[in-house]
Amino acid sequence: MLSNLPLLSLAIWLPVLGGVGLLVSGDLLVTRARWLALGFALLTLAVTLPLYCQFDSTFAGMQFEEFRPWISALNANYHLGVDGIAMPLVLLTSAMTVLVVIAAWSSVQQQVAKYLASFLIMEGIMIGLFSSQDGLLFYMFWEAMLIPMFLIIGIWGGANRVYATIKFFLYTFLGSVLLLICLIYLYLQTGSFALADYHALALDLPTQRLLFIAFFIAFAVKIPMWPVHTWLPDAHVEAPTGGSVILAAIMLKMGGYGFLRWNLPITPDASQDLAGVVILLSLIAIVYIGAVALVQQDMKKLIAYSSISHMGFVTLGLFLFSVQGVEAAMAQMVSHGFISGALFLCIGVLYDRMHSREISDYGGVANTMPVFAALMMFFALANAGLPGTSGFIGEFLVILAAFKVSFWYATIAATSLVLGAAYTLWMYKRVLFGEVASDKVAVLKDLHWRESLVLGLLAVAVLGMGLYPNPLFEVMHQSVESLMTHVSTGKL
Repeated sequence: MLSNLPLLSLAIWLPVLGGVGLLVSGDLLVTRARWLALGFALLTLAVTLPLYCQFDSTFAGMQFEEFRPWISALNANYHLGVDGIAMPLVLLTSAMTVLVVIAAWSSVQQQVAKYLASFLIMEGIMIGLFSSQDGLLFYMFWEAMLIPMFLIIGIWGGANRVYATIKFFLYTFLGSVLLLICLIYLYLQTGSFALADYHALALDLPTQRLLFIAFFIAFAVKIPMWPVHTWLPDAHVEAPTGGSVILAAIMLKMGGYGFLRWNLPITPDASQDLAGVVILLSLIAIVYIGAVALVQQDMKKLIAYSSISHMGFVTLGLFLFSVQGVEAAMAQMVSHGFISGALFLCIGVLYDRMHSREISDYGGVANTMPVFAALMMFFALANAGLPGTSGFIGEFLVILAAFKVSFWYATIAATSLVLGAAYTLWMYKRVLFGEVASDKVAVLKDLHWRESLVLGLLAVAVLGMGLYPNPLFEVMHQSVESLMTHVSTGKL
């Protein structure tokens, strides 16, 4: 019976409808707004679960497809579908939104309905982007995503939130303009906005190179890659906790997904021709940004730089042009969603109590918050790539795939394991260990049940994926193999 339902449309429009409803209702009943937001988030999660349960892992093409005419004059259609690459990201989006709504239960006290509405609307937009099979529809979701995140940072952010939002918007909008130019060119060549038509379009190498560069800039800004990464630390520092979680856990993955949907299949020859440049930038991000994270004094900024370094593994894996490399990149994206989201939530727990993110203001927190200390230690070790956690799976497989291409690629990338352990554990030591630093730290209360629930679920996800990643690799293998066959065949 579920197979007859438009699951993807429900997953997109249910949270959008819930968000609009919360905006209309206002903040008259704050408690009811929280419950309504949680209800819509849970309902969306329930709608997306059959995407995994009923997914045919032996089929490489799109599943759960929906097709309706949209703008007939332009041959643009409302075309949705997911394969083994998109489906895990849809599930990650719906799961993390539920946790963000629960985490905001007591930490957000002003304009609660509007805050939660922004996240619900953004959830629908992000799921729409991951499931779009029409270029114009993809672009509309890509652009629409800017609005709720702009508002989340600009309204509920920190003291420099206006600067951070403008920087975030301008960087992303620059990439979006280039994406639009490419979209128009491809439409003029095919008379269609269907991504499948773009994948089949034969283009000469000079044209592919120009398209590749434009696509690359658009998606590199979103990941973000060095040197277009500077907007991310500012955005993270000024964003509220929920904004940082969604930004790190989901929005950065849009860049990696863009490479998989646009760069590799549309410009396969140029992708291989220019892979060396992308690999060089990825290795710089992995090592240099990891070193930058070592000197940060703000916990959020440290984890933000850590995210850039970890996402360098994603782009490295994608441009090794092997099934193992792409699967490792996908595993890294999902794992990073869990771990970075958990670390930002941990920092949010401390900020709610101390109203400071400066490492120097802490010390000895483990003496007053032992349960929190244990959970944060687990996530810190996962961020450092401890075997048995999801953080190990993606990075190890990327390094393994890199060894098959170049010993030096793998050696340079492997240095991040040392840097990751250094900056993560050094932050943990200064914040959690030692003598109690101040009277404020001495009276800190340990996690309450909602915080324990959110962090506990993320710990289960990180440990579960680390010990048994096979469910993820099973669903994406055929889709990744089909993509790499297309890329290796090329268009020349």
